[in-house]
Amino acid sequence: MPKLEKGFVQVYTGDGKGKTSAAFGLALRAIGRGLKVYIVQFIKGGFDYGELYVVEKLPNITLKAFGRGQFVTHKPPDEVDVALAEEAFNLAKKVVESGKYDMVILDEINVALSLKLISLEKVLELIKNKPEHVELVLTGRYAPNEIIEAADLVTEMREIKHPYRKGFPAREGIDY
Repeated sequence: MPKLEKGFVQVYTGDGKGKTSAAFGLALRAIGRGLKVYIVQFIKGGFDYGELYVVEKLPNITLKAFGRGQFVTHKPPDEVDVALAEEAFNLAKKVVESGKYDMVILDEINVALSLKLISLEKVLELIKNKPEHVELVLTGRYAPNEIIEAADLVTEMREIKHPYRKGFPAREGIDY
């Protein structure tokens, strides 16, 4: 039985740090209240992120990461990256449409859209047809205007200052 009467569409985008962190914070809040959460990560498979170590220990949360452990920057993208993104999207669609989860987070889907790994039309259709009770969260830079228009809540993270700009590398446990 769904725990949310009305699920909204949330978008976390922008060039600042914290989009995935915000979504994971939301996931923690949700499971703390007994909601079931599923996270599909686009492009992040094969990377060593700290959240991977804790999610498997928590109740009511599932995470599946897709990608080959390399940054995707090619336009047009490599066929393998397109195939992995399509696999991620197909799983996300199945999970959302099942209605078994109260919250579904599509981490870095906006980047996948920007790189043309998946079609905007498919994502908009998923948003339009999601079960009423499912909270759908989309993260990543470069959220298209159509996604922003379709969302109920949009937060833009904007970088004002970052240690990286002074030559400090990403730190384990803080940045990944």
